[in-house]
Amino acid sequence: MDWLPSRRAPLWLLLGALAAAGCASQPVQRDGVSISDPYEAQNRRVHAFNKALDAQVIGPVANRLKGKGDAPRDPDAPIGPLQMVINAGRNLSLPVKVVNGLLQGRPGNAGQNLTRFAVNTTLGLGGLFDPAADGFGVTERDTDFGETLAVWGVPEGAYLELPVLGPSTQRDAVGQVVDLLINPLYHVLDGGESAAVFGLRVASKAGDRARFGDSVDGILQGSADSYAQLRLIWLMNRRHDLGEERAEYDPYDDAAIDPYAE
Repeated sequence: MDWLPSRRAPLWLLLGALAAAGCASQPVQRDGVSISDPYEAQNRRVHAFNKALDAQVIGPVANRLKGKGDAPRDPDAPIGPLQMVINAGRNLSLPVKVVNGLLQGRPGNAGQNLTRFAVNTTLGLGGLFDPAADGFGVTERDTDFGETLAVWGVPEGAYLELPVLGPSTQRDAVGQVVDLLINPLYHVLDGGESAAVFGLRVASKAGDRARFGDSVDGILQGSADSYAQLRLIWLMNRRHDLGEERAEYDPYDDAAIDPYAE
């Protein structure tokens, strides 16, 4: 199939993830959570960049995107432009989640995401609306190649904070690259259409940032050590989502924990 990437790229990335994760320093206990952060000095510099970018660009753009019409509303009222952007961006992420569901040996999850994509792309006008959930009760099964690697037994590796993309680990950083390689949309569309798809995904992330602005501000701008707090909360949430670590409580909503999350 033409849209499939070269077999070598994901293979080398996977081998790199295995080697890098295996060479990560021994984790230490911080606030009761095991954390491996041998690159903390570099991570803190990236965090300072991300924090400034959020304060000067992402936050203001998200607030403008939010607008007055996107406050909490009656479920029966028409959705605002912010929710339309979020819906469309998430709809475009579904094909790669279908692929990951299959790679994880979870055909039920893959089929559910495929059904959502088909229904929302057609009846939902390209994903602007969500009739799959509203009319048929078919919700998204969120996943990514980072989870696929976890299912395959690849260790988490060291904590990383990536420019613009935010919190990650060595395993999840490789996963983000592979997600781009295995996304069918980027292989069946031409350059201009692919750029439009990417732009809509970025706008969707800005929409998520707008919806959870107060919580994100509390972490990034209101903490004495926003790097340490974001690292702790993100790792707790990610491990809980992957079933790698049980958490007795989750003090923040998922999107508030990771303002850059899918």
